[in-house]
Amino acid sequence: MKSRLILRARILSVIFILVAVLLIARLYFVQVVHGGEYAERATGQYVESAPDTEDRGDIVFTTKGGAPLAAAVMQTGARVAIEPDAIGEPEALYDALNEITPVDRARFFASAAKKGDPYEEVAFRVESEAAKAIRAKKLPGVMVVQDQWRFYPAGTLAAQTVGFVGYKGDKKIGVYGLERFWQSTLARTSSGLYVNPFAEIFTSIESALSDPAQQSGNVITSIEPDVQLELEKTLADVLEDYSSKLAGGIVMDPQTGEIVAMAVRPTFDPNTYNTVEDASVFSNPLVESVYEMGSIMKPLTMAAGIDSGAVTPQTTYEDRGCIERSGKRICNYDGKARGVVSMQEVLNQSLNTGVTFVAERMGRNVFREYVHSFGLGEKTGIDLPNEAAGIIDSIDDGYDVDIASASFGQGIAVSAVEMTRALSALGNGGVPPPPHVATAIKLESGIVRELPVEQGARVLKEESARQVTEMLVKVFDNALLGGVLKQERYSIAAKTGTAQIAIPGGGGYYKDRYLHSFFGYFPAYEPRFIVFLFTLEPRGAEFASATLARPFLDIAKYLINYYDIPPDR
Repeated sequence: MKSRLILRARILSVIFILVAVLLIARLYFVQVVHGGEYAERATGQYVESAPDTEDRGDIVFTTKGGAPLAAAVMQTGARVAIEPDAIGEPEALYDALNEITPVDRARFFASAAKKGDPYEEVAFRVESEAAKAIRAKKLPGVMVVQDQWRFYPAGTLAAQTVGFVGYKGDKKIGVYGLERFWQSTLARTSSGLYVNPFAEIFTSIESALSDPAQQSGNVITSIEPDVQLELEKTLADVLEDYSSKLAGGIVMDPQTGEIVAMAVRPTFDPNTYNTVEDASVFSNPLVESVYEMGSIMKPLTMAAGIDSGAVTPQTTYEDRGCIERSGKRICNYDGKARGVVSMQEVLNQSLNTGVTFVAERMGRNVFREYVHSFGLGEKTGIDLPNEAAGIIDSIDDGYDVDIASASFGQGIAVSAVEMTRALSALGNGGVPPPPHVATAIKLESGIVRELPVEQGARVLKEESARQVTEMLVKVFDNALLGGVLKQERYSIAAKTGTAQIAIPGGGGYYKDRYLHSFFGYFPAYEPRFIVFLFTLEPRGAEFASATLARPFLDIAKYLINYYDIPPDR
């Protein structure tokens, strides 16, 4: 008898514990996970609902300390509508409404004149408090309609990366940037807040085990807002100083591929995208466009030559200033001969004939294999829409002059993110990382799941990458602008690029139009960051060393100070 009582007590205890766990779990989901949504629903009891109101997950920047900062959120408020036949005196009603919230006068009176129309909207994005005040007045013929809209708290910051929500037909959808790429994740699919507590617990367990990229939630990114702001200020200065058509930049961790900042100038404010006259500003040319990049290709050609055994940093050749291939002349930027020079001088003085020598020592097939292994000519897989693949057909089936031109970055066109990935292999021990912006998904259950990242395949031996890094450090310390940018306590590996711009239709190259590019990573032998900059058709300066070297150093110094990076020499 006593043992039965003990057994019953234990069973009852287990039942009470399970009930308590369920109640606690339910309270957690109601108050913590869905607290904001229930608050919005409570607010909604005071107003009617608009038929096209749609919910959506957030996009979040991540500060240096790991704190989230909203980049795209849903904001709750109301619209105000009128029934023209029921409003009485339009002038008095307008004054009453405009006293509470701004109302466009022309729109209001045009709407008020539409007799027989039962519903005309006259004010949008009305804050909740203002909506309550309007409702409290009980104005005849006035309707307050619950609404939600997409809001970008940071305004223009990282606009091309974040994108915006617009209309595709009659449906709201992400149309650019992360908003578009992560549309299926950001779109809310749940039909209501109530879920059976048992089901909610087991759903949360399931979501913790399945692929986070296939579930609804908030997108957490690696964009650091202060670094993003610094990059954008720097690019704005370049655009203004040189009257360029375009300027862009990427700050990335060369080991993980996390994009810390990605910026384009000119830009726009996604909160007012409908006022933009030139829609091309919505696109992200760092991902969606390809360019002939010029001399920043030379370190990759040199790395391939060293890795294949065709040359060493000490190998010499006789530079005659110009050579002829396939009936066409290829010259150094100044046409001058240097005589017998080493591979280090090829990079120091950015000699076109020097890297042509390296490519030809490797042979067409070996050079082509290295170019492909760097990932040039293929998409990186970055989580942004409309990514373009590089155009490198000339190294596959071109003439000798095409191989020569490709060795110094002409005749082949690649995207900025493609080139940044390839160059990162030099600082990452020969392994190009996978560029990405999103790092995790915060599921609707409140669970945060990190996104898996596939590591790149090795393309260079570690020693080969280190040798080229040493060469690029010497370029920055001694050759670039005569060595005036050298940092005594930090090693920086860097190279400029100045590319001629092709005339559309195959008519050769413009004589006075250039694309300037610059890349550098630091501390050189264990780099925290790689910075890529470019500007299109700058005026008043022929070479990238004049337009981008100092802006690069400004960003490098900022990153060193901001992240308190210890000196490496």
